[in-house]
Amino acid sequence: MTSGQRPATVKVVVATTVMLSFISFWRAAAIVLSDLASSAYYVGGIAEHAIGKAAPWFILAIMLFSYAVRAIYIESCSMFVRGGVYKVVHEAMGGTLAKFSVSALMFDYVLTGPISAVSAGLYLGGLINETGERLHMPGLHVNGPYFAAAFAAVVTIYFWRKNIIGIHESSEKALRIMQITTVMVVILIVWCLVTIFKNGYNPVPLPIPANLKFSPDALGWLKGTVGPSITIIAVMIGLGHSLLAMSGEESLAQVNREIAHPKLKNLERAGFVIFVYSMLFTSLVSFFAVMIIPDGPRQGFLNNLIGGLSMYLVGPVPVRLLFNGFVVLVGTLILSGAVNTAIIGSNGVLNRVAEDGVLPDWFRHPHKKFGTTSRLINTIVLLQLITIVISRGDVYMLGEAYAFGVVWSFAMKALSVLVLRYKQPGAREWKVPLNFHIGKTEIPLGLMMITVVLFALACINVLTKEVATISGVSFTIAFFIIFELSDISNRKRKAAHPPELEKFRLDARADLSASAISVRPGNVLVAVRNPHRLQHLQRILTKTDTRKLDIVVLSVRQVTQAGSGEHGLDTDQIFSDDETTVFTQVVTLAEKAGKHVELMVVPGSDPYEAVVQTAARLTSSRIVMGLSPKLTPSEQGELVGRYWEQLPEPRPSLSLEIVLENQKDTVFFNLGPHPPRLWPEDIELAHHLWLELSGMGPGAKLHHRDIIGVALRRMSDEFHSDRYQEVIGDVLREISNGHAPETESEPEPEPPEEV
Repeated sequence: MTSGQRPATVKVVVATTVMLSFISFWRAAAIVLSDLASSAYYVGGIAEHAIGKAAPWFILAIMLFSYAVRAIYIESCSMFVRGGVYKVVHEAMGGTLAKFSVSALMFDYVLTGPISAVSAGLYLGGLINETGERLHMPGLHVNGPYFAAAFAAVVTIYFWRKNIIGIHESSEKALRIMQITTVMVVILIVWCLVTIFKNGYNPVPLPIPANLKFSPDALGWLKGTVGPSITIIAVMIGLGHSLLAMSGEESLAQVNREIAHPKLKNLERAGFVIFVYSMLFTSLVSFFAVMIIPDGPRQGFLNNLIGGLSMYLVGPVPVRLLFNGFVVLVGTLILSGAVNTAIIGSNGVLNRVAEDGVLPDWFRHPHKKFGTTSRLINTIVLLQLITIVISRGDVYMLGEAYAFGVVWSFAMKALSVLVLRYKQPGAREWKVPLNFHIGKTEIPLGLMMITVVLFALACINVLTKEVATISGVSFTIAFFIIFELSDISNRKRKAAHPPELEKFRLDARADLSASAISVRPGNVLVAVRNPHRLQHLQRILTKTDTRKLDIVVLSVRQVTQAGSGEHGLDTDQIFSDDETTVFTQVVTLAEKAGKHVELMVVPGSDPYEAVVQTAARLTSSRIVMGLSPKLTPSEQGELVGRYWEQLPEPRPSLSLEIVLENQKDTVFFNLGPHPPRLWPEDIELAHHLWLELSGMGPGAKLHHRDIIGVALRRMSDEFHSDRYQEVIGDVLREISNGHAPETESEPEPEPPEEV
């Protein structure tokens, strides 16, 4: 961009990526709860089938323990914005164990979607059959498993489309589902309490060995051994069969990248909301089921505890039937929402793997319209659909192996965070509590205890769940081999594997204006070029409230006058590998801050001129630059001010902020005419002249500005006369006395912290 170019030939490339979409902590909590809260529909029945009536206590223990596990994820996310299992294990223990961990996690994600969708289909199919039976309509009947499989496929395809569109579409749907679920949960809890108050309740047996009644298939390879008779082992078996209540934590780590500013605080808020909601819903459902439903009939409702509760509440039968229908509707919604969570989580995990070069770069190319990683999403959904077809709606077959990936990914994540305490002992924004020091050595007792418990649960699951162990190990090995072979292939093709860069969707436009780029007037324009010198951007991200001001990050692609003239440039000529590299670092900083920025590249023969012209067209209020390695701040200010003077009238009000490398010191310049900052002695001189002249006639009509005005006009007259050499000499003497010129190179006070 140069002043001599015609506007029609000016081209701007706007770069977008889904990685710059941010959501509130409520939406983040809703996404995770779509997985965690959905387990309330089936975990109580599964746990009671395995260990007997004392199951609610074990579910409550798991829900309380989930808060400790969540603390591990918050610590890892404070270290790495994309702090999922793969990233943390890779940093702590290397690529091989990271691939093993993520392979186990993918087993969980591939099963979560089908299990949830099939369960929703079974709920809905059961309601259809029950309605047909009560209305005496034999034609209103479906084959439960096949209907569930078909319904699961439709739900999976629906959320596939929403994830292709982008995270805002998916998080909005998850939030709506959780709002409807909350209405049902509040009604259920209140109605259950009223029933207990009116009819009394059956006590829930305490979790002691005498009250544990293991089913034949609950012991696995421990059946017939002395193990289950040992109290600690019996308790661990009970906890192992209740682990289904604690899925979804990895989704919190994956969605952390999308959480808006202040990121860590909002992550903690989301974690607390998830804990309270899931603990109340999941644990209370299992407690109320034992307390309200008689032992005999309850065995018929183990696959539908909430539906059974609905039928045993106090009140008229039609009202209970209506509420049962509402329960089924909400169950269908929330279980379907877990499909969405599984797709989001899987996509996040595979993105981390692809970034490390373990998957081919082809997978991460953004969607042409929406900018999402559609090829990864397509792969995930295809695996889920294949799983649904193979299962043919048999939820037991799917559920038998569900917890394998969950517990092993938890255990590896906890061990990795523990290793990083010693491998990278630097300061952290947040730590798992219960830490003390022996000398200079930190002892993370809380983290150690959580890690030990998770590995103990993982080992118990291996011994007590034969189907889960065999299928989980087989799937994990298969995925590990795929990752390993892909990694070897990529490294052979790229002998020197470069750092993985972000993928951007590029939109070339001829119109460069605030409305065309969709930024608000008064935005802040941040000029970037060197990916290793972005201190000024980091400062602006920290100081700026993006709810009030937009941040535009601009890179100028230097071209010759011939290249920027009559013929338009191709997008590839404007957006090169250099722009990709610097914008990848920009995205990393924006993710860390949880704030959205607009990315754009313009061609120009002079970077300073292009920046000023772009700021004028976008009606920016401020230009922010880093300190040039070749120019002083005053020289930078003078250069930018010179190009501002070349703008056509009316020239906009602009300021320039130059951020020094320490991020604390900044220099401000007002561009163009602006009130000067007078030296104290000049103010004193003007005041004395005002006092003397006031007594000579003008009186109260004389103001200090009149003194300055007369002095400036007399100086102008002398400067344009034959005495101009005297004026120049006076100015040079003034500068030599240590006074800077009263122009835009004069530093201004720093603005408030929150712009």
